[in-house]
Amino acid sequence: MRRTADGQTTDVTASYNVRTRVHEYGGGAYAVAPDAVYFSNFADQRLYRQAHGEAPQPITPETQLRYADYVVDHRRHLLFGVREDHRGPGEAVNTLVTVKCDGDEAGGQVLAAGNDFYSSPRLSPRWLATGLAQPESSQHAVGWLRICGLASERRRLPGHTACGGRLTESIFQPEWSPDGVSFYS
Repeated sequence: MRRTADGQTTDVTASYNVRTRVHEYGGGAYAVAPDAVYFSNFADQRLYRQAHGEAPQPITPETQLRYADYVVDHRRHLLFGVREDHRGPGEAVNTLVTVKCDGDEAGGQVLAAGNDFYSSPRLSPRWLATGLAQPESSQHAVGWLRICGLASERRRLPGHTACGGRLTESIFQPEWSPDGVSFYS
């Protein structure tokens, strides 16, 4: 939905169900940019771009990929987000990816893989922060962004704890202050 300055509301994605199945329960299903809205369509789990006043256009291929928790990087013309890949046998593969804002037939470029769970990627001008998890721990990771938009060096911040196989601290909702300090819950 969109509310105009005069208080009127309109349905932006009229015939689409904006919802994602990432991690089975969903996640952030849309991101708003000055020129467009990006969203997951529940029926096919593809990412769509809808410019103001235009019909939605798919920007990812029709395949067994799911997307969530997007953040728009205007400078690099990329979406950063979580991708869940159901194309192979067994459990889905969770990754942190970039997707080109104007269309990405590859379904995104993987920035980070190997963890059971990724969530909430957040950008500062030079860093990308994300929550990630293994079966018995939760961590907050920060990766350096090169100009091409790919995370190179990565570092994990303290704050993960596992006790007797039970998670005692969960790190999530990373954010950045205006002066570049990383915070998380």
